[in-house]
Amino acid sequence: MVDKWEITIPELTGNEPRSAYIYLPESYFYDQRKRYPVLYMFDGHNVFFDSDATYGKSWGMKEYMDYTNTQLIIAAVECNHSPDNGRLKEYSPFTFQDPKLGSITGWGGITMEWMIHTFKEDIDRRYRTLPDREHTFIAGSSMGGLMSLYAVTKYNGVYSRAAALSPSIWFAKEKLDRMIQDAHIEPGTVVYMDYGSNEIRHHAAMRSQFRHVTDVLLSKDICLTSRIVPYGDHCEASWEKQIPFFMNVLFYQLA
Repeated sequence: MVDKWEITIPELTGNEPRSAYIYLPESYFYDQRKRYPVLYMFDGHNVFFDSDATYGKSWGMKEYMDYTNTQLIIAAVECNHSPDNGRLKEYSPFTFQDPKLGSITGWGGITMEWMIHTFKEDIDRRYRTLPDREHTFIAGSSMGGLMSLYAVTKYNGVYSRAAALSPSIWFAKEKLDRMIQDAHIEPGTVVYMDYGSNEIRHHAAMRSQFRHVTDVLLSKDICLTSRIVPYGDHCEASWEKQIPFFMNVLFYQLA
């Protein structure tokens, strides 16, 4: 079951409503004693329903979860759709300069503080979650993928596992390096990171940067699964096909 309701994030967009989503497995309703890990996801409007998705195609997470009977709660929040680079600001850990966009102020820290201290606390209060670090995951794509890397490194005491699909690791490279290098990483931290071969073909320097970020993550003793997706593109249809891969990584050897 997927429930959808309206929320506000006063710290970012005042009283402007946006959608939040919660996926609950079928067992949630007949086993009242059972508690569940939680996967938090960015771009919640793209996660479950084609009718809500920006480009008319979602990840189809509900269908995958139902078919596999995966025992997991998924909590997701819609992004900021402001034409004034709202999504880019909320999903950027860094302030940076762009030749086309000018100065972009990174609100990623505000976003994560809200997710941890407001959204996660609300989810843990309302639902039968396993709120500890070991059972708290995060995932996203593109800028949401970058935010997933940010979450699992900067907030490693909260998130133990992350999936970063096609993460936007192509800007603020020095700040990204410093963020990972300075992070205190708990043993057993798990990260899945991928990039589509079609994406790399269109961005000549991306293969080198992807390799570099892989090396930096490994230098922190992170349990990393890094993939180049054959014929993978930068779109929900491609990310949907990667669900079995990153879900297997997130759940591998989970107690």
